[in-house]
Amino acid sequence: MLLDLLPCDCAATAAAAANSVLLLRRIGTVALLFVAASFSCFVLYRAGETVGFKIPDSLTSHATRVFFFFVPADHSPLLDTEEYKLGKVLKDAAMADKTVILTTLNEAWAAPDSVLDLFLESFRIGNHTRELLNHLVIIALDEKAFSRCLDVHTHCYALVSEGVDFSKEAYFMTHNYLKMINPFPHFYKDADFQIACDHFLGNPEDVENRPNGGFLFVRSNNRSIEFYKFWYTSRETYPNLHDQDVLNNIKYDSFIIDIDLKMRFLNTAIFGGFCEPSKDLNEVCTMHANCCFGLESKLHDLRVLLQDWKNFLSLPPTLKRSLAFSWRVPQNCSLDSLHLYAPPLENVKQEIVEQEKVE
Repeated sequence: MLLDLLPCDCAATAAAAANSVLLLRRIGTVALLFVAASFSCFVLYRAGETVGFKIPDSLTSHATRVFFFFVPADHSPLLDTEEYKLGKVLKDAAMADKTVILTTLNEAWAAPDSVLDLFLESFRIGNHTRELLNHLVIIALDEKAFSRCLDVHTHCYALVSEGVDFSKEAYFMTHNYLKMINPFPHFYKDADFQIACDHFLGNPEDVENRPNGGFLFVRSNNRSIEFYKFWYTSRETYPNLHDQDVLNNIKYDSFIIDIDLKMRFLNTAIFGGFCEPSKDLNEVCTMHANCCFGLESKLHDLRVLLQDWKNFLSLPPTLKRSLAFSWRVPQNCSLDSLHLYAPPLENVKQEIVEQEKVE
């Protein structure tokens, strides 16, 4: 069963998430792997709230492999066919166990030789990751991103929110992952919700770990569904924060215990990033351009990172095991640049205690 709603940076994209479950449950998806190339993952279906633009005629030849969420002005009858339904895109991309990989893309990241190309290349050169591209759905948030997706990938899904412009780079667009090794063997089998970290303290169950919402593995069940609803509604409690900072607040909440959600934080030695680069390249599965501000800085360091990985793969096995090879990043990315723009972390636990006293 696919999750009825996904974490969201913008409230407008999730207004009708609760209504999506009837369509999404038909897919029978067991789990979702989120690998975000730009934003966090968004709600996939908004019942009765379609908005859109005219799909260019040049894109119609790709109709058999995409679902147009945008409604053209003439409301083409093709949109009523099974070929264009959300379920078709997800079913086509699903693994045998009904797992789907989702990522989002906008114009700022879709340009040639930008984040999207680096992202896809990392799948192609990684260890046992090329085949995962067959299960990747790219969710395009604007027309240019959608057009670019059709040029380079198989499973493209177009989504837009009325009155919201996702085409430009924003601070919260920090989820820039490169894929090194198939991560599935490294997920916890008993966890409902698993998330990468900016800072990992050593214990995957410790809520003091600092999560990063750009990479998640979620098993859909009643607990995870209730958690996502709670995460989404908590934006009203923390109106000036995007989804990752909201999560850093609510992870202490007693609601998590009440619903018995099994939350696990992923080790940065395996799921690394610029905040805490993984030291052993034999173990690393993903690398994330976190702790970084500015598209040019991210692109520079991601290119260096990808070249480091290529160099590592070319080494003979004896040198790979020697641990003498390490990342040359971060370079242009730094914690200082992040702290310059990031809001300070409040004393979350004290705030929750005070709220409970008021209630």
